Amino acid sequence: MRDASRPPSLATDGSMRLQLQGNWTLVHAGAMAEQLRIAPDGVDAVDASEIESLDSAGVLLLLRFARRRGLDLDSFHFREDQQSLVAAIEDVADDRPPKKREYGVSAALARLGFAVHDNYKEILALIGFLGENLMKFGRMLAQPRRFRLTSTVYHMEQVGLDAVPLVFLLSYLVGAVIAFLGANILRDFGAEIYVVELVSVAFLREFAVLLTAIILAGRTASAFTAQIGAMQSREEVDAIRTLGMDPIDLLVLPRVIALLVMLPLLTFIAMIAGLLGGLSVGAFSLDIAPQAWLSRLEETIEVRHFLVGLSKAPLFAAVIALIGCLEGLQVEGTAQSVGERTTSSVVQTISLVIVIDAIMALWYMQMDI
Repeated sequence: MRDASRPPSLATDGSMRLQLQGNWTLVHAGAMAEQLRIAPDGVDAVDASEIESLDSAGVLLLLRFARRRGLDLDSFHFREDQQSLVAAIEDVADDRPPKKREYGVSAALARLGFAVHDNYKEILALIGFLGENLMKFGRMLAQPRRFRLTSTVYHMEQVGLDAVPLVFLLSYLVGAVIAFLGANILRDFGAEIYVVELVSVAFLREFAVLLTAIILAGRTASAFTAQIGAMQSREEVDAIRTLGMDPIDLLVLPRVIALLVMLPLLTFIAMIAGLLGGLSVGAFSLDIAPQAWLSRLEETIEVRHFLVGLSKAPLFAAVIALIGCLEGLQVEGTAQSVGERTTSSVVQTISLVIVIDAIMALWYMQMDI
């Protein structure tokens, strides 16, 4: 009969083989830890067949001992009736609750380093994804049968026509706000009429395309990520590859082409809406008749401001579409991953659009365009 009170012990047979005896259970947790602490160095095998009683606490201690000494579990010899317990504990041994968030300078620097490294990998992934799409787009031009007309038109309606009311309304209101604030300042100098140039230049060069891009970054990039991410989590993207089709041709290029076409058109609508917002404020608050506003606009407006604004639209469209699709393809298969990638796509697109707009504005200013 086995003695349940017999403490754990270990012995060596003169070789590098460790022999375990006694009861390796939770009752003897302290004794187990002490015995493993004094185990000799250089052990390359452990004979646990003489253990009289073994529970999950004993198995966990032995697994941690094996990790510390660099031993493989195959070097442990357990009795047949203990194998199932050992296998079960081994499967869940690493499922520990996450550590609490650490605070302090070193922890903050570590998090900053991880964030920089992750952003660096995201930039490399985006550049690689851009190159892949350019290559697939060139192949599509050489083989027009690869062009998905129905899918492209559908996405043009989704990202373009459905966004017109929102883009028009927000641009109209922002144009009105700019006109009102500008007039309050210009009134002190008796130059309220110059609010026409303020609104027209601001909207034609910057605000129209930037507002439209930010709206689509929140509306369209998130939709692209969620749509493709849901397909990725349901393994539909893998099924597309199995059927011999290219997910880039089928899922990404129609969305990229649709956005490249529709963002400049939405930008033009935003320009008109912003100018109408300024005209409305001029008519109702600044005593500038619509005829006088339009006459002043015709005298002072320059086509180059319009072209500068439109020149940014295709670049913003490519950034929004590529990031939205890339984040969707990077979904790992869970609902949480879909949410995380959707949030990431919105943050990345808005941030990158603003950074690119600032760089282009400085470049145009230095070039006197």
